[in-house]
Amino acid sequence: MKITFAGASGGEVTGSKHVITFNGKNILLDCGMFQGRRKEADIKNREFKFDPKEIDAVILSHAHIDHSGLLPVLVKQGFNGPIYCTHATRDLCNYMLADSAFIQEREIEWLKKKKKKIGQAVPEPLYTIKEAEAALNLFHGVAYEQSFIVEDGIVASFYDAGHILGSSLVHLILYDKKKKKHTKLCFTGDLGRRGLPILRDPQAIPETDILITETTYGNRLHAALNTVEEDLAVIVNKVAEQGGKLIIPSFALERAQEIVYYLNILHKKKKIPKIPVYVDSPLAGNVTEVFRSHPECFDKDVYDDFVTEGKSPFDFCDLRYTRSVDDSKALATKTGPMIIISASGMCEHGRILHHLKNNIEGSKNMVLIVGYQAAHTNGRKLVEGVKQINIFGESYKVNAGVYVMDAFSAHADRSDLLEYIDRIDDLKKIFLVHGETKQLNAFSVALKDNGYDDVYLPEYGEQVEVNI
Repeated sequence: MKITFAGASGGEVTGSKHVITFNGKNILLDCGMFQGRRKEADIKNREFKFDPKEIDAVILSHAHIDHSGLLPVLVKQGFNGPIYCTHATRDLCNYMLADSAFIQEREIEWLKKKKKKIGQAVPEPLYTIKEAEAALNLFHGVAYEQSFIVEDGIVASFYDAGHILGSSLVHLILYDKKKKKHTKLCFTGDLGRRGLPILRDPQAIPETDILITETTYGNRLHAALNTVEEDLAVIVNKVAEQGGKLIIPSFALERAQEIVYYLNILHKKKKIPKIPVYVDSPLAGNVTEVFRSHPECFDKDVYDDFVTEGKSPFDFCDLRYTRSVDDSKALATKTGPMIIISASGMCEHGRILHHLKNNIEGSKNMVLIVGYQAAHTNGRKLVEGVKQINIFGESYKVNAGVYVMDAFSAHADRSDLLEYIDRIDDLKKIFLVHGETKQLNAFSVALKDNGYDDVYLPEYGEQVEVNI
């Protein structure tokens, strides 16, 4: 067996891509988009560390763009095999990939208008909506815990990762006919936390020889989930008293639904005043509809409190989902207090940029960061306390308050990861990916302190031969 670490390795967090070569077949685990500096991202997202035409099948862990976003490029460059994922992941990707293509097409149009005046060439988008649809035609939905044959001698199963709707741990059983030997490999994708709202906790997996695991928060501990309600209530009440706007950059998938859920609970308990809440993201609206259609993924609390009573955790009296551009623009003319939840979560694209532009200089306003912010993104700059930020080529003073709530993170932290790994039977070798260098090194030390001797940190593009 050989594993090529073609993304989210060597200190990178995004762009998940790992190729398992076995029995003459190449199985790609995830095909995610790299997110970071624009020029570097453009190069990495157009050039694979492997030949797409030589990939026999793709197994997708979940629908986040840094795990799924380059599937249309893979197909565009010659891949024509099956893409396996859970049913909910397939439904989410219908919207996620189309939205990604739409954003790229719009940005290229904007660049063409801007650079036409000075005669500069403009690249084509990574892919178009039509090319995203071509990739979606190759998707095959599979239920959790249902074994399926990927190729001769390779059997896979999905287990609930508890990270986002439909997220999965990928478990492979690989049979070497010559040696008459089975090797078992697990790829965590992104591992969730126990006790997250809405979703079930991560499932235990069968015994595993080789583990490829994420380390996004491998050196950190999250704030306790039991403080989320109170912390969010303090911030909402403060912005309400000031008459300002609370701007929440949020990933349209999972985080937006979690925030709406918590606001719903706070309204029910009368811990926050009745102020307008706008989810200003067509994608978040579409994703919420997918949530409604997959109650089988919900945890017992949400199922008992809402589903059995015929109610939705994603609706309450002061909540509005805005879809049209005109409705979005109209929010700039409305006075506070109000809450605006908008994408993208790292403040790099989409409608959130307009809301930040319109509100970042207002001292009565607040920006609440509720998710991981990759290096060099606008979101990371706000977290790091910049005094000025560039939006659409213009500089704006950061007069609004900036708050960070790590407790919202859907990623396992250091203790979650260690505890989960300790429950895996027969583990022999661990590869650490999907983490910045500091996180990778810290988690490697933690694993070795816990008795795991064979821990490896692959470099970006490195191919490793594995003998177990």
